Amino acid sequence: MSSILNNSSATVALATLNQINKGLNETQNRVSSGLAISSGKDNAAYFAISETMSGDSGMFSAINEGLTSTKNSVSTARLGAETVSSLTEKFAERIAFAQGNGINLTDVQSELDALVAQIGAAIDQSTFNGDDLVTSTDTVTVVTGISRSSGSFATTTITFDKVDLSAIKTTLESIDLTTSTDLAADLATAEGALADSITAATSLGVTEDTLDGQQDFLSSLTDTLDSGVSAMVDANMEEEAARLQAYQVQQQLATQSLSIANQSPQNILSLFK
Repeated sequence: MSSILNNSSATVALATLNQINKGLNETQNRVSSGLAISSGKDNAAYFAISETMSGDSGMFSAINEGLTSTKNSVSTARLGAETVSSLTEKFAERIAFAQGNGINLTDVQSELDALVAQIGAAIDQSTFNGDDLVTSTDTVTVVTGISRSSGSFATTTITFDKVDLSAIKTTLESIDLTTSTDLAADLATAEGALADSITAATSLGVTEDTLDGQQDFLSSLTDTLDSGVSAMVDANMEEEAARLQAYQVQQQLATQSLSIANQSPQNILSLFK
């Protein structure tokens, strides 16, 4: 039975077309954005997780950048400590030379004074962007990452000690062969300063290596997090392309079906001609 009050065929065709258009719009959005999940309404759980992981990835990247500055400071300080160690070794060698008979101690002292001046210059120049790690033994704390263990947020850190190269310089400055009454004791003092300088250089070297390793880890961790987020929210473009074509065909067919259904009232009019 045909009716002029209700065209059920057109109603069904229109509902089908609306559903196809909705699916087509969603697919087009995924294709244009590249995201299968772009908001909480798409998948609330995945969206929340991905946003948290994206935030963590950004924080890890920022922390990694900050570690670069710290590592540069440590690297500069280590170079200074190694230079001081080399100069202190020469200082000790000259005092060892002075142990012999007939040595002009005034000439040797002039060499020692020059070495101390070089050590002072090395210490003054061993700072990076004003960050001084070579004139005290203070402890430095560096943020290396974040942790969400057991659902709580916290930062992870490492600590290392600055080195006091100026104390080594002061020790060497106190040696004066021209007034010394115990050259053997002076040599022992110089050897002690040399040991301290080697310890300082080694300590800074270990710290620099630790920072290098942490930066490598953060880079890999950031890549892993980004990959995890991508797996959760990115659209499968091959599937979306196939789905888009299917929707376009369905849309054409549904439009034709609706057009045919809308012709029914015209057929009723023909009965009264």
